[in-house]
Amino acid sequence: MTAGWQYFWPLFAAGLVIGVTAGLVGFRRAAERRRQALGIGIAAAVASALLWHWPLGAGGRFAAAVEQEARFVLVDWEMGAVTARLQRGPLTRRLELLGPADRFQRGQLVRLMDLVPGVGGATWSKSRAVPLAGEGAALSLLSFLLGLLLAYVVERRRRHNSQWTW
Repeated sequence: MTAGWQYFWPLFAAGLVIGVTAGLVGFRRAAERRRQALGIGIAAAVASALLWHWPLGAGGRFAAAVEQEARFVLVDWEMGAVTARLQRGPLTRRLELLGPADRFQRGQLVRLMDLVPGVGGATWSKSRAVPLAGEGAALSLLSFLLGLLLAYVVERRRRHNSQWTW
């Protein structure tokens, strides 16, 4: 399993479960209660992503796994003097390369580091990037919406089938 899969799949699953649960509760209520249930579901999806990233330590494990894989690639290509670190403050998926290299090596190392699983991009200088916690929260919200769609389909089917009294 890649570091990206290990970090992102629990966020997807949590958002999906929260979305289905909030949808099943919300679609059986009045409009005011529906908004309340959906609001609580959205807050729970974002909170689960943030809890996964910081207190549960998934962000640190992700960074360690990606940096280890980048180190392996650098040693394999005999560029041991170059170091690769994910940008921190906040943690992002952008890999920052440091060390001695000529122009050709710089271009090729950026290309090679872009292929490391979990890396969003590689650069030789600090640049702006989306924080990893933000990407996780966005994925959790997206899967929450998918869960809402599934709950809506289930609720529509339940309402449709309730009209039959054989």
